[in-house]
Order: sequence, then C-alpha cells, then structure tokens
Amino acid sequence: MPVVHAVAFAGSLRKESWNKKLLRLAIDAAREAGLEARELDLAEVPLYSADVETVGFPDAVEGLRRAVREAAALIIATPEYNNSVPGVLKNAIDWVSRPPNAFDGKIAAILGASAGSFGTVSAQHALRQVLVTLNVLTLPGPRVFVAGAAHAFEPDGSLKDPRAAEQIRTLMQRLAHTTRALAPQPRPAPLG
Repeated sequence: MPVVHAVAFAGSLRKESWNKKLLRLAIDAAREAGLEARELDLAEVPLYSADVETVGFPDAVEGLRRAVREAAALIIATPEYNNSVPGVLKNAIDWVSRPPNAFDGKIAAILGASAGSFGTVSAQHALRQVLVTLNVLTLPGPRVFVAGAAHAFEPDGSLKDPRAAEQIRTLMQRLAHTTRALAPQPRPAPLG
C-alpha cells in the first residue's frame, strides 16, 4: 500500500492549544492509517495584503503554499472564535488560495476542540463552506467536536473520552482510504 502525504495545521498559535493537541492525535492516527503526515506551524504567516502579494509571496507563505501543493490530503484542526474560524486559520487559507490555488483538488479532514458545550460545530460549518469554494473535498465524517476542551485531555495529551479518540482514528482511516481511492492513476501507454 503506497504512503500518501498529508499536511496538518491548527488554527491556533497558543503553545498549549487544545487544537494543536488534537491535531497531534490526528497525525498519529493518520500515520497508523498509512498517511505520512507532517505538522505545519502558522505562526510566521503574515497578515494577507494584496500589496505584499504584488511584491511576492513572503518566505513563510511560499513554504506553506508549497507544502499544501505537494500534499494529497489536509488535516485541519480549528478552534471556534465567535461562531466561526479564527483569523489565523482564515488568513493562512487566504494566502494559500491566491492564484494558482494550492488547495485545488485536495481532500481534507477537519476536527476541532473548544471550551464551549458545542465543541466547534459552527467553526467547522464555516470552514466547510470556505473549503468547498476552494475545490477541496471535505470528508463528511465522523465529525469530531471536542467540547469542554479544558478538561478533555489527559496530562499526556491523550483524550479522556475514548469515543472521541475512536472518532479521530476512524476519520483518519477514511482520509487515507479516500485519498488513495481518488489518487490519479497512471495513464496506460498508448497502443501502436
């Protein structure tokens, strides 16, 4: 079974971010499912400005664009700020989507953790809308909404709720399966 490359990032800059913890659990589960996944950090990505883009993509942006372009799959962990995605995540998406759109044709799994009782339901809905616009196939589920995130993790970073951990494993297995199933097939040599 061929190894498929995925990039993973969280829409949070905080060192002890719940979504970074969740992302690392997803990366581990993705690797178990046969995806070679690596984490990207959004901390160095500057605010989008068309004036900056006119001069050229900053190094941090070019590195992010290249990593997304070269990957077959995406793993995105999003916090929820004011019922939507945080500015950090939306800013990174805006940079990567500038022509030529590096997201085009990718397959994504999204998940999220929040202190609230609904997890990241609204943020994930908003993120799905953005990704559809960018021609990203977003897996429908299982949906991973970790609520009450301040108390959801063990000291070692694992989740206290075994059902949530199983949802992450299932989501990553589906990401691996879907990515392989939709991978471009080699073209047969022409006859004659």
